[in-house]
Amino acid sequence: MTTPSSPAPFDADQPLPRRKRRWLPYVGGALLLALIVAGLWPKPLPVETVPAALGPLRVTVDDEGQTRVRNRYVISSPAGGQLRRIELKAGAEVVAGQTIVAILETGGSDLLDARSQAQAEARVLAAESAREQAAAQQERATATLALARADLARARLLAAQSVISQQDLDVALTREITAAQEARAAGFGLQVAEYELEQARAVLGRGAASGGAASTLVITSPVSGRVLRVLQESARVVPSGFPLLEVGDPTDLEVRVEVLSRDGVRVRPGARVLLEQWGGDRPLEARVRWVEPAAFTKISALGVEEQRVYVIADFVDPVDARPTLGDGFRVEARIVIAEEASVLQVPAGALFQREGRWQTFVVEGGRSRLRTVAVGRSNGIQTEITDGLAEGEAVIVYPGDRVEDGSRVRTIEVSSRG
Repeated sequence: MTTPSSPAPFDADQPLPRRKRRWLPYVGGALLLALIVAGLWPKPLPVETVPAALGPLRVTVDDEGQTRVRNRYVISSPAGGQLRRIELKAGAEVVAGQTIVAILETGGSDLLDARSQAQAEARVLAAESAREQAAAQQERATATLALARADLARARLLAAQSVISQQDLDVALTREITAAQEARAAGFGLQVAEYELEQARAVLGRGAASGGAASTLVITSPVSGRVLRVLQESARVVPSGFPLLEVGDPTDLEVRVEVLSRDGVRVRPGARVLLEQWGGDRPLEARVRWVEPAAFTKISALGVEEQRVYVIADFVDPVDARPTLGDGFRVEARIVIAEEASVLQVPAGALFQREGRWQTFVVEGGRSRLRTVAVGRSNGIQTEITDGLAEGEAVIVYPGDRVEDGSRVRTIEVSSRG
């Protein structure tokens, strides 16, 4: 009986068979080629992506603005003469018809001169006519305010029953606020007209009664409020009509925002205005009353001519919310021209134009795919997508020149509102 012989032990020093030695160069070459191909094969491009998502979108016109007292009055000298030093300072409180703001020593010749007499009589007639117009305007403003308040009460009732939209309610509220401001301005105008009539009659009466002697005119404030500016503090001789002080109510403020004319055409009366960077803890709210019809030219900081227009807005917040805000204070205004509660949107940096069409790159299966989309409103940060994308699809933000249709990509998801 024979036993199978065991295989001979492997000897590393023993040469390989000739057939096996012939395959070694091919195997090595294949490995080397594989390494070269792997090294030269393009790696996925790292890209930042954001999912298309539903959310609120607000489009605003942003620019600087200034507060200003709505109704201000410049107190002028009713006649020529020697002005005594004005003791009042800016910020001093004044009461209509009671606070003495200036004292004027007038010479008899100024009041008894025939020409001056005729001018004084003409001023009285003009002041009487102005008072009648101011009284009629106040009556109209009061009636308009009553109607606006009734409309607002009706709108609130209908809104509570979901008969009208919130936008319709906002329109009614804006009309009431505007009517209230106009009624207040009309009352101020009537008060000033009555004061001017009183001053004109005083000058005429003193001219007739002085008999050529010097006379003293005591000038009181026409309105209640505070001294905004003292235009002439020192004693001096002043002519008739010389400006002395500026008075007004610093709590009755409005905002004047300076915007580009191309933005002004998009602003409508009643639009919300958010006022920021005014010094308070939270933004203030105002409503656009009107857009001035005439633009003006302004040179920008870069030396470029710009056509700009003023937008006037009324505060919605009460005075208690802005107790330290005064006349001429700077604010950052955001005028809302469109606002949606829920729209499909992507960052503006994910969109670009090619041949007049808006496009974006969508990531599908690890590759970038070019997609044509339709866009809606945009605020410069987020843009509404009306067609071409579905909610949740990942779009590439700020794609570089290396990203093309079909490129392999490695995604890095970032915040959609960075």
